Amino acid sequence: MTRIEELQRGIEAEATADFTALFCDGDVVDSGGDVTKSPGSKRKKKRKRQDGAEEGKSEVLQDPLEVFGSDMMMMILSYLDAPSVALSLLVSRGWHGVASSDRLWSTKCEELWCGKAHIPRVTRTGLSKLAAYSFSVMDGKRSRITKDDLCDHVWNFHFNRGAPDYWRNLDPYWKGTGPPMRRYFHPDGSQTADPGDQAWGGHECCYSIEHYVRINRWPQMSVFRKPDWSWEMSNHLYCYSSIPDADKEGGTGPRFPVLSMFF
Repeated sequence: MTRIEELQRGIEAEATADFTALFCDGDVVDSGGDVTKSPGSKRKKKRKRQDGAEEGKSEVLQDPLEVFGSDMMMMILSYLDAPSVALSLLVSRGWHGVASSDRLWSTKCEELWCGKAHIPRVTRTGLSKLAAYSFSVMDGKRSRITKDDLCDHVWNFHFNRGAPDYWRNLDPYWKGTGPPMRRYFHPDGSQTADPGDQAWGGHECCYSIEHYVRINRWPQMSVFRKPDWSWEMSNHLYCYSSIPDADKEGGTGPRFPVLSMFF
């Protein structure tokens, strides 16, 4: 196994553990299907066993996977939502093998991505479909924007009500005379506009990124993430909105999972 393959398997295992932890009460599953129980979970199960023994129950339970087989279980799991399928990863090694299959999670990914403005690039890097789904969910919660996000998208631009009348009179957004103005961020730190943009003026422009985005020396913009995973950046003078590009080949955004996507 090459170093790249080892790294990829490690990323997938981490994604699976983080994803299942969102839905499980202290239980964590590794890439091989082994489940680690929290102390509280063990105590609860112990009490249940004691209660069952006291009541004298002697039911014989059968594993549905053994009864129906993997193909039928795959069909059954396909009707469940993603959190329910994620919980089934914790049952056993056998269940993990069925519930983590690409065949099952490919459909879940398509359902998740439907209607989204942007698809994370990290999900297009050859990971398993389960890992792709996990990273998509976590990246959709990421509120810190990166240079990759800025440069990968085309941005609609308009002035806000707090801008001077002169600027708003040049803005199709306010005049209703045409499509919104557009802005483009570049990897070298510069920003440009379309030719003939009256509000642009042809001046040099650069940007900086912290936990906010700033254009030249203008007031910093707060960054917001919308439910459809698109971005909005604004201050009292103007607003940027990322244009949907979910069909962009290879996805958009950071090339690797970043720590900030988990917060």
